[in-house]
Amino acid sequence: MPERRTVALVTLGCARNEVDSEELAGRLAADGWQLVEDAADAEVAVVNTCGFVEAAKKDSVDALLEANDLKGVGRTQAVVAVGCMAERYGKELADALPEADGVLGFDDYEDISERLRTILAGGVHASHLPRDRRKLLPVSPALRQSAQVALPGHGAAPDTGPADLPPGVAPASGPRTLRRRLADGPFAAVKLASGCDRRCAFCAIPSFRGAFVSRRPSDVLAETRWLAEQGVREIMLVSENNTSYGKDLGDLRLLETLLPELAAVEGIERVRVSYLQPAEMRPGLIEVLTSTPKVAPYFDLSFQHSAPAVLRAMRRFGDTDRFLELLAQVRARSPEAGVRSNFIVGFPGETEADLAELERFLGLAGLDAIGVFGYSDEEGTEAAGYPGKLEPDEVADRLARVSRLAEELTAQRAEERLGSTVRVLVESVEDGEATGRAEHQAPETDGLVRLVGGDVRVGAMVEAKVIDTEGADLVAECCGATP
Repeated sequence: MPERRTVALVTLGCARNEVDSEELAGRLAADGWQLVEDAADAEVAVVNTCGFVEAAKKDSVDALLEANDLKGVGRTQAVVAVGCMAERYGKELADALPEADGVLGFDDYEDISERLRTILAGGVHASHLPRDRRKLLPVSPALRQSAQVALPGHGAAPDTGPADLPPGVAPASGPRTLRRRLADGPFAAVKLASGCDRRCAFCAIPSFRGAFVSRRPSDVLAETRWLAEQGVREIMLVSENNTSYGKDLGDLRLLETLLPELAAVEGIERVRVSYLQPAEMRPGLIEVLTSTPKVAPYFDLSFQHSAPAVLRAMRRFGDTDRFLELLAQVRARSPEAGVRSNFIVGFPGETEADLAELERFLGLAGLDAIGVFGYSDEEGTEAAGYPGKLEPDEVADRLARVSRLAEELTAQRAEERLGSTVRVLVESVEDGEATGRAEHQAPETDGLVRLVGGDVRVGAMVEAKVIDTEGADLVAECCGATP
C-alpha cells in the first residue's frame, strides 16, 4: 500500500476561516491524505489566508514565507495559498509571491485533493482571475439557493459513502459537506451563512465572499449533532451577517426557530451567535437570545461608530441614542447579557466632535469587549475614494486614545460582575489552573475566566462566583460542575 501524502493546514483570520479549513481537512482525509499539525512534517503546507485588512494580509504573506522556508529543511515540498486573500487577489498574489507553489480560489475547494497532487507532482494549476463574487448569484435572494456557485461550507461532498470515510470525518451536513476537526477543544464554530448584501463603504468582504446565502436549517442541525458526538459542548454560529439568516429561504425569522432546536441537541450546553447587525435586530430575536435555555444572552453587535455623520458616510444606520435604546431593550430582558462591538476611528471626514460622540457612547454603553481599529484604505471600497482623509499620525493618535478608553471601560464592566455567578465552559487545565469562558465571553475576541477552588476537567460546565478581576478577565471560585 503506497504511503499516504501528508498535508498541514495553517489557518489565519476569523472563525469562518477555521470552518473552511475543517472542510478542506475533511475532503483531504476522505481522499486518503494524512493530516499533520506541523507544516515541517508535511509534504504540502496549505495556508488559509485572511484578506480583510492590511495587517491580516501581511500576516498571511508572512505565514506563506515561513512555510516556504521549510522547503529543504523538513518534509515540505510545496506551499499553497487558499482562503480570502487567495480568492481576492488570485493571479496577482501568485505573481507577487512566487514562493507560493499554488494560489487556489474557492472554486478549487471541491477538487482540493486533485489540485494538491498536481502541484506536488510538479504540475502547475493556473491561478484564478479574481472576480466580484456578488455578481455570481441572482440579485433576488429567493433565487440563490439553486445557483451553482462554490460556497465554502455549502458545497457538495465527494461521492464517498459514509462507510468509506476515515475516522473523524463525517458528512457534517448530511450529504453536502465533509468536515474533520482540526482541534479537540469543547468549542466549535458552525457556519450559518456565507456572504453579505450590505454595502458598507469601508468593507471589501462582499466582493470576494459574495452575496448572502443561508445554509439550510437541516444542514446546520446535522453538523451540530455531529460536533456534539465529537465532544463539542459549545457551538458559535458564524457568518458575515447572522441577522439576515433565512431571507433567501423565505423566512427572515428562521434564526428564532433554529436556535431552540440547536440548543436541544444532546450534548450541546451552549449556543452562541456572532456578528449581528444593529439595523437588522428585531424584538423576536432579542427575546429568543435572552430567554432560551442554553442559548447565550450574547450580542456581538457591529456598531462601527455612533456619530451619525460618520455612520452615514460608512453607508450604515443608527446613532448614539438609537444604539443605547437597543442595548436598553436587551438588558431589560437580560441584565447580565454580554455585549461586544468593533469600532473604526479616523474614518475620512471624522471630526473631533464625531470622536467625542463615539467616546460618549462608549462611556454609556457598558460593553464587555471593545475592538478598536484605525481606518486605512481598502482597495476596491467606496471609502478609498473619499476626500477628507486624516493623516496617518492623527489616525494613530485617535486609535491610541479610544483604545485606552476601551481598556478602562471593559475593566470597569468586569468589576460590575463581582459577586455574580457565571456559567463557565472549561477550555484548558494546565498545571492545576483552569480557564474558560462565561456566557458573555466569546472565544479569542473577549476575556477569560480563571477558575480557582475546584477540580475540573476540560469540557465541564462550571458554576462559579466572581471574586476578582484582571482587566477584562474574571477570577471566579467554583461552585459546581455539570458532567
